[in-house]
Amino acid sequence: MSETKPEAHDDATEPWSSALSRLRDELRRRLSANDLAATETAVGPAQIDPFSLFEDLRRRIGKLGMRERSGEVDDFGLDPETIRSARPLLRLLRQRWWRIEVVGLEQVPKDRPVLFVANHSGLLPWDGLVLAETLEEAHGAERRPRFLIADWLITLPFVQPALARLGGVRACRENAERLLETGRSVIAFPEGVKGAAKTFRDRYRLQRFGRGGAVRLALAAGVPIVPVAIVGAEETHPILFKLETPARIFGLPFLPVTPTFPWLGPLGALPLPSKWVISFGEPLATPDADSAHAGDDLLVARLTEELRSEIQRQVKLALGVRQGVFG
Repeated sequence: MSETKPEAHDDATEPWSSALSRLRDELRRRLSANDLAATETAVGPAQIDPFSLFEDLRRRIGKLGMRERSGEVDDFGLDPETIRSARPLLRLLRQRWWRIEVVGLEQVPKDRPVLFVANHSGLLPWDGLVLAETLEEAHGAERRPRFLIADWLITLPFVQPALARLGGVRACRENAERLLETGRSVIAFPEGVKGAAKTFRDRYRLQRFGRGGAVRLALAAGVPIVPVAIVGAEETHPILFKLETPARIFGLPFLPVTPTFPWLGPLGALPLPSKWVISFGEPLATPDADSAHAGDDLLVARLTEELRSEIQRQVKLALGVRQGVFG
């Protein structure tokens, strides 16, 4: 159930409220009951009550900049009310625009937190958001995973609060550990910016997985690793080439040039209707939770390479499932 914040009038809105209140009183004094009756006789029943309009306007100005927020916002900022508001658009994108086909969902453990590791693409985190929606639809809201987002993305104006309300969490080991320890699943993209920056000719070729942070996290937390292949996201905003010098002005790692951006301006941010396939693999076999295992560099390196190879294999299989880029 949502909670509504109490009305508050700051110094900026109080003069407006006072002025409207005085204007209302003056109109009430000048418009006598007889005048209003005559007006109703001449033009029919009054359809609009001016006093009610002024009351409503005064109340809205008093709440300027405020909005109702869910009382269920958690410690990472996820807001169920925001997700419910965005769900019709997300459902349209998933079912009609991208026509997502899901494979292997039955292999996902349902009784414990999971670390989902997927290939990455694009500056906009469509892949993480769509994967979280897919898993929530299958397993319920309480099993909705959180997707990790890069540092540079959350530094952009207005981006971090919006993504946090939808389940995005800054990508760092501390945040991921805390989520897993409290029973919440996590979606990680070990390719990082290298995956998001792939050009169209290098699409679906997985980049290095850094230093094995995802595997270390799973070993320390004792949670299964589920490899995930996402096919279709790399064609929503296919990168033809990258501009790095102008990107520094906006604090971006690079400025993508796509078939629609920047040629169409803001409309270039709209994703193309590519056909998506999301494939879940079998959980990766890992030892039980043990800090010693998480510190074993050879074990971490071996499991990381196995994980990367498995996701690459699933990507190739998923590419064979769909009939073409646009299905």
